[in-house]
Amino acid sequence: MKITLAFLALLVYCLPFLNLLNAQESNTRVTIFHSGDIITMAGDLPSYAEALVINGEIITYVGNLNGAKENAGNDFLEVDLKGKTLLPGLIDGHAHFSNFASQAIGAILLPSPDADADNIPKIIEILKKWDTPENRELTGWIFGTGFDDSVLEEKRFPTKHDLDKVTTEYPIMITHISGHFAVVNSKGLEKLGITAATENPEGGLIRREKDSNEPNGVLEELAAIPFMLDAIAPKSPEANFKFFEAGQEMALSYGYTTAQEGRTMQNADYLIEMAEAGNLKLDVVSYVDYLFTDKYLTTKWYDRDYNNHFRFGGMKLTLDGSPQGRTAWRTEPYLIPPDGAEKDYSGYPAIPNDEDVSTLYRKALENNWQTLTHANGDAAMDQMIRTLKPLLKEYGNEERRFVLIHGQYVRDDQLDDFSEMRVIGSLFPLHTFYWGDWHKQIIGNELGNKISPMRTALDKGMKVTVHSDAPVALPNLMRVVWTAVERTSRSGTIIGENERLTPYEALKAITAWSAYQHFEEDRKGTLEVGKLADLVILDNNPLKVQKDKIKDIVVLETIKNGVSVYQK
Repeated sequence: MKITLAFLALLVYCLPFLNLLNAQESNTRVTIFHSGDIITMAGDLPSYAEALVINGEIITYVGNLNGAKENAGNDFLEVDLKGKTLLPGLIDGHAHFSNFASQAIGAILLPSPDADADNIPKIIEILKKWDTPENRELTGWIFGTGFDDSVLEEKRFPTKHDLDKVTTEYPIMITHISGHFAVVNSKGLEKLGITAATENPEGGLIRREKDSNEPNGVLEELAAIPFMLDAIAPKSPEANFKFFEAGQEMALSYGYTTAQEGRTMQNADYLIEMAEAGNLKLDVVSYVDYLFTDKYLTTKWYDRDYNNHFRFGGMKLTLDGSPQGRTAWRTEPYLIPPDGAEKDYSGYPAIPNDEDVSTLYRKALENNWQTLTHANGDAAMDQMIRTLKPLLKEYGNEERRFVLIHGQYVRDDQLDDFSEMRVIGSLFPLHTFYWGDWHKQIIGNELGNKISPMRTALDKGMKVTVHSDAPVALPNLMRVVWTAVERTSRSGTIIGENERLTPYEALKAITAWSAYQHFEEDRKGTLEVGKLADLVILDNNPLKVQKDKIKDIVVLETIKNGVSVYQK
């Protein structure tokens, strides 16, 4: 009897939301939402509506319930929100949609609280459990994602010797939580053709055994990333679709109605294939790595409008690496250098020659490509400023909307420059939780409190967004909002109290402000008449719950262009 009652209670609770599915099959697509917290996200202060009407793909009314019923006419459906919260669909300021699947399907090597890979023996155990013929068949590799040397009990990277304990028969690749490193076993090195004679590529490093040229299995930056894209790629049409479906479902479950693929390389073909097949349920805007622009930004897919939910948005340029992985390019040495590095080690550039960077920016400006620039260390941002700033003056800066991605160690004087250059700052306050304690160890307490300085950037007049950088972390945008608001580390330490955002500002950074970043503010980001019916229903209101509870808010339903595409 208890099971029956529980089931009936769940069914009664879900019925209002299931109406949207019925709407797809009926003669009407007019739906009224009411009896919940409907936050429009329009304006500088929170505003609520009593009711909202959608007709097909478009919002047609926002206001009181009587007006909504008049607007809807005689044939409409009602969704009683039962006190739940309705927001515009969520838009991540920066992520890697193509790689969501690796997190959804591969061995999960994240540390607590997201998983339990807190030491190297546990990583080995997880990989052994994941190693089945069916899983290996997907890519030809045993693979896992998300290990984090900064919080592993051993405080070091796993090496080929650790992964050889899983198997020496099949290749293994595990990727770092930053997405900037990979570790392979001996079979993996053999498969990649990496030996003691293999030279380091520009912008990358093959770590070696002590006093030897023998690779130890750890690959950094451009010694890792091209191999990662190939090794974790599905090897059959069936595996390809399985990966895609898993990644898309993950995005929808966290309320995404627009996802970003923040560095497209050869994976662009995969996204085009999925779009042409009509498989996308949400919008995906992709930024093409500078090495691939001639191939992809000359196609029909480069447009401000979506084609089957997909478009290329512009170019991606990467100037350095990962701050928590200590490959971000700084003007000062790290207090704790990586294994094998000199005491004065300060990271390194991805593109050492300024003339090469200037040439790439010039190409972007001549073609009017919006450009996202990955820069974490202040030396990388110095390079960005001294190469881009004169070119913006030469070519003009109207509606360029160039974006700084991450900006973890940005200085105040650089924020002044970026504000003057009208660069949007898509910052990464999620670091305050995951690596706030670690940053203080590797760059010092004072600088550690200034990572992702959201408040300072806003006060200096910059437009800002926040992001998950998934699969660096889970694409949980409520956790992203929480970190922007609370800035509390794993140990409970507040990381830069003066850089906190209000809950409303943090929500703007994944709705209205992020729509602006992507040139989509005319159709997304707020609940206003004429905009797309991209909606998300949450179990609690981020503006009303205790701030520490924001991270626990759950997405109940995601609605894209008026159609329910996910229900919990």
